Amino acid sequence: MDKERKGLFQRFLDGVEVLGNKLPHPVTLFALLALLVILLSAVLSPLGISVEHPGEEGEMVEITNLLSAEGIQYIFTSMTDNFIGFAPLGVVLVTMLGIGVAERTGLISALLRGFVLSVPKQLITAGLVFAGVMSSVASDAGYVVLPPLGAVIFAAIGRHPLAGLAAAFAGVSAGFSANLFLSATDAMLGELTIAAASIIDPAYAETMNIAMNYYFIIVSVFVLTFIGAWVTERVVEPRLGEYKGEYREKLEGLQAKEKKGLIWAGVGFAIAAALIALLIVPENAPMRGEDGAIIQSPFMSSLVPVIALLFFVPGLIYGKVTKNIRDDKDVANQMSDTMASMGMFIVLAFTAGQFVAYFNETNMGLVLGVYGAEFLQSINLSGIPLILLFILIAGFINLFIGSASAKWAMMAPVFVPIMMQLGYSPELTQMAYRVADSSTNIITPLMTYFAIIIAFAQKYDKKMGIGTLISVMFPYSIYFLVGWTLVLVVWMLFGIDLGPGSPILYNN
Repeated sequence: MDKERKGLFQRFLDGVEVLGNKLPHPVTLFALLALLVILLSAVLSPLGISVEHPGEEGEMVEITNLLSAEGIQYIFTSMTDNFIGFAPLGVVLVTMLGIGVAERTGLISALLRGFVLSVPKQLITAGLVFAGVMSSVASDAGYVVLPPLGAVIFAAIGRHPLAGLAAAFAGVSAGFSANLFLSATDAMLGELTIAAASIIDPAYAETMNIAMNYYFIIVSVFVLTFIGAWVTERVVEPRLGEYKGEYREKLEGLQAKEKKGLIWAGVGFAIAAALIALLIVPENAPMRGEDGAIIQSPFMSSLVPVIALLFFVPGLIYGKVTKNIRDDKDVANQMSDTMASMGMFIVLAFTAGQFVAYFNETNMGLVLGVYGAEFLQSINLSGIPLILLFILIAGFINLFIGSASAKWAMMAPVFVPIMMQLGYSPELTQMAYRVADSSTNIITPLMTYFAIIIAFAQKYDKKMGIGTLISVMFPYSIYFLVGWTLVLVVWMLFGIDLGPGSPILYNN
């Protein structure tokens, strides 16, 4: 029976890999989706399909034909604006300017290594998972730093190095949507969610902010750290057994200049945070909103540059102390290198921007949202079962399309309006998506860094392949998905805001 189950599961994963590899590149995929929207609009528009606008009583909305004279004009005249106006483009690039300096000066790497090496031996597993979860503030840096570091640490203390690698990989990848700080992920997904919410209710979308999941992701850090450590020590490590390989490691601590750099970077962060606090904390501070409001304020609308500054300042100071930055040219070059690494995202933003804009212009998202909500109501699917179904759908799609932003750019215009029609906030829909997307990252062979993790693992087990790594990581995916979903369900039952001014329910 066990062999049969393993065979069926392995064949399923093989099928995922084959099918996923046959999918076009995300850039091409969005171009094809944009073309599909154009063609569908020409087919559906003559049918006279219309719905009443959910936010405007008595206003009927029909599908706009993009192959009409006006539609063709729109396609050509709006192309540049669709690219520039793609919601995540500006916020991601601005955020990464600050994060890029902190990453390329070595600050992020030193922070992660320093934290893990300072954790007591009995807490090393939890510390490694925690560091992995927290590494998402630096985008993809955690994938390169922590898994090999986890293997080194475990080997040095006599534990199986692959268990250390797995714990770090689980924290970095499956915990990508949890953090104690806001990151580029919050900005990227948040802007897409706000844009999708405006399809149904532009007024509500204006009240939203990129910190819409902040309270939940803070709690998620500790939930995932506990689950990840428990799975490592109770499931994965016993299954791997005793390490009998010849490879042994010697830990190397932080250099004196790195320690000095971290101290001064911490001072710089504290000063920058204090100065920013002066703009919002005092009663008559300039970044407060009307009547002294904080949630609806210029400050909440400015979280992207705030995040960038809080990374840039300590990154700059660390670079100066460690001599990784000698003058302004080095800073400019580091920023330039960061933007160069974002080249694929910028190209993706062009085709994704066209798809999203066409989808909105044709009113297909609005029509689909109304009909989708009516269908779900007709079968009495709502509440927790509805959220669970959505999580399963998002997690399954993640097996074939690795990019979180690419998937959400496709899914948000469809699912956010549907959920809003059923009374659930865009903030809840986004958080449910993040739970599903992150939990299944570690078992899809199509994840960008999957091959790199295999290369790290082969240092300790030359027979390590895709199937073996997935079998090691599969328990993390299941426990994370179940445990994290349960936390979201409890959150829903108590009706706690997911972030500042971000409720569970949407009252239209």
